[in-house]
Amino acid sequence: MSSSTGTPFTTVRTAAEAAGTGTAIALLDANKRVVGWTRAAEQLVGYPPADVVGCPAATLLVDSEDRAKASAFFEPGAARGRSGFVKVRHRDGRRIDVRLCVQSLSGHNGQAQWVVSAGGKGTPPAWAADRAVLESLPGTLNLPSRLPVGVVIRDTELRCTWVNDTQGLKDGIPMPRRLGRRLPEAAPGTEAAQLEALMRQVLHSGVPALNVEYRTFLPAQAPRRHTLTASFFRLDDAQGRALGVCAVSVDATDSRRAQERLAILGEAGKRIGTTLDVMQTGQELADLAVPLLADRATVDLAESVPLGEEPLARLGLKGGRTPAFRRAGLATIHPETSQALAARAEAVIVPPTSPNISVLRSGKSHFEPILDTSPGTWVDHHDAARAAIHDCTAHSLIVVPIHARGAVLGVAAFVRTGDRAPFEEDDLLLAEELVSRAALSLDNARQYARERSAALALQRHLLPHHAAGGAAADVASRYLPADDHHGVGGDWFDVIQLPGARVALVVGDVVGHGIKAAATMGQLRTAVRTLADMDMPPDELLSRLDEQALRLTEADADPDDPANTTMTATCLYAVYDPATRCCTMAQAGHPPPAIIDPHGGVTFADLPAGAPLGLGLVPFESVTVQLPENTTLAFYTDGLIEDRNQDIDIGMDRLATILSRRGLTLDELGSSVVETLPARAPSDDVTLLLARTRSLGPDQIASWQLPAEPAFVSRARALATRQLAQWGLDRLAQSTELIVSELVTNAIRHSQGTIGLRLIQHGALTCEVYDTSNNHPRLRHPQTTDENGRGLALVAHLSRRWGTRNAPDGKLIWAEQPLTTSP
Repeated sequence: MSSSTGTPFTTVRTAAEAAGTGTAIALLDANKRVVGWTRAAEQLVGYPPADVVGCPAATLLVDSEDRAKASAFFEPGAARGRSGFVKVRHRDGRRIDVRLCVQSLSGHNGQAQWVVSAGGKGTPPAWAADRAVLESLPGTLNLPSRLPVGVVIRDTELRCTWVNDTQGLKDGIPMPRRLGRRLPEAAPGTEAAQLEALMRQVLHSGVPALNVEYRTFLPAQAPRRHTLTASFFRLDDAQGRALGVCAVSVDATDSRRAQERLAILGEAGKRIGTTLDVMQTGQELADLAVPLLADRATVDLAESVPLGEEPLARLGLKGGRTPAFRRAGLATIHPETSQALAARAEAVIVPPTSPNISVLRSGKSHFEPILDTSPGTWVDHHDAARAAIHDCTAHSLIVVPIHARGAVLGVAAFVRTGDRAPFEEDDLLLAEELVSRAALSLDNARQYARERSAALALQRHLLPHHAAGGAAADVASRYLPADDHHGVGGDWFDVIQLPGARVALVVGDVVGHGIKAAATMGQLRTAVRTLADMDMPPDELLSRLDEQALRLTEADADPDDPANTTMTATCLYAVYDPATRCCTMAQAGHPPPAIIDPHGGVTFADLPAGAPLGLGLVPFESVTVQLPENTTLAFYTDGLIEDRNQDIDIGMDRLATILSRRGLTLDELGSSVVETLPARAPSDDVTLLLARTRSLGPDQIASWQLPAEPAFVSRARALATRQLAQWGLDRLAQSTELIVSELVTNAIRHSQGTIGLRLIQHGALTCEVYDTSNNHPRLRHPQTTDENGRGLALVAHLSRRWGTRNAPDGKLIWAEQPLTTSP
């Protein structure tokens, strides 16, 4: 990248590695005779300096065809270098293919010399190694057929004696200033001194130094200081004594920039898309781009994207209107000027003339290496751009559309400021590649956000909005969805008012996350309500619910993938009766409820665990406990007590400690529990249902035991009428007499033992009749000529609702009337 920086120079290969590189160097005079020889050349062809120095170089070639080919390398038009393959005779008689690269040199006397490098077939010269890196990159500009090579020959004092014209173009040192001088004399500075120290080491040891990176000797403030890669070889005379050092260099700027580009793309894979949050992903893109690519970066998404809604349908303006954007990412090296920009999550005002709009229209990036700020351009209508140009001297711009799977998600803008070099073509390629990678993460996050929003909306819609425990209990609830990574789960709770002032308290958890879990939760919650209306005891209700779970699994079964169609859920079902202060509970693989007595003591109910729902043929067992008035029951899902970093016992101890706090309302207690969760964003849904029990006083209940004889029907009517008078409910006397008469008569007809009659005054008036028969009456619609079967029809007409339920050693029939009559 044009923004690359680095140490003065870097040795890419060590001296030990250099010994086996296969690169050889020979120095030839104007007559093409060998005057200098390197150790690598001896290793390549087997000849020591004494055998070749002073001899024509052509004697090493195999035949006349190779000599003719090599001769063309030394023609005048080859001043910038030629290369090709020839056959060379090894000292042991073998013929080997080598690649020759020839460069002409100039010196003080005006005569030409030549430097020849050779490498075995398949082994390019050391300075050509970076070409493979460049060619491996997608989008790299076309390379020339050969890389111009700079060559410098220095004597034993490291004074420049020969140099080719290419070298001056590379490092910025003119030939007149170079010849006859040491490098620190021609280009004073620490970098030159370090390079000379390295060359002196090569001169003394004979071990070449390969692929040493250093910056050109142009002024430090120059916008395009290139990176060079040089290799240093010692030249020996016929006696094997050092003649000097040959330095061969190539421009590695493109290679360095390509490597930097690869490094940035590697960082993008690690740093972009770490979450399923579109806003966070936008910020990750901006943070990566600054300062590696730009001095300022903004990421603006279509306003619907962070909400998980559909993005812009197609590239371009929607209905001719400027689309609304919201800033998802902002990064700058000038934080003091950021107040002029829209902050994260704020709406972004985009003028119709902005490059952002042209990018949406065309679907192509906007590349403006030199910003045109002359009057009449788009800058006149863009306040943020004018402020950036004024405050931080912005001068170069790239705007890239963010689109994935045919949908436009937004735009990303990159700006360079101050003295930094303008953007170039490869910067545009890199920006587009970064945005392309981020776009996939953004689209995945958007689709996840849409599914999460749908699942959360479904979840909240299916949960009770105004749960009330009636005369039985005060209730409060809390529900926290799981974090963005795990998604909404299948937790639910419910409060169901039952006849006789009783209340059913339910909490459950469907295994899994997402829309499917939420939908399954809704089905199970509906099934629980239906079964609760049938007034089943908790253990029987869970058995029926287990059957329903099995049916749901069978309905969704995938014959090709049966392992993924198993549905399991946990559930806790409890019924509290304020008349007796008894609570009957059963659980299916669910955590036990906490029971907090009026003094703050906390215990967890000792219930048979039961298997989760969906396994089938597993019995459930109910347990009944009697509770003092103002006892608090806490029902919850495992997300409240389980954490990946701690044992479940620790979670239960933490819950018990919080629940023991006295003097708190149910809402305050629920908030205290949730606020002390170890993770603010739990990995599983958290559901909490609190119920503080009430009890019905003696003035709200009246009960009698009657013999199962027809003569006592009138007695039952009289008892009920007198009790209603005491409660001031004379207006209900007539209807209650008829209901009591029909229910008691029916009980006497089908029962052998004692009849029980009970009236309960709470939010309604409930009349209950108990008998020892297990035959449950069924409502019929009698014909005109029928003499029987009209009693229950009359009860159904007079009451708001009626029903039956099992009772110990018999059954109970009940009918409920409102305390107030409708006008």
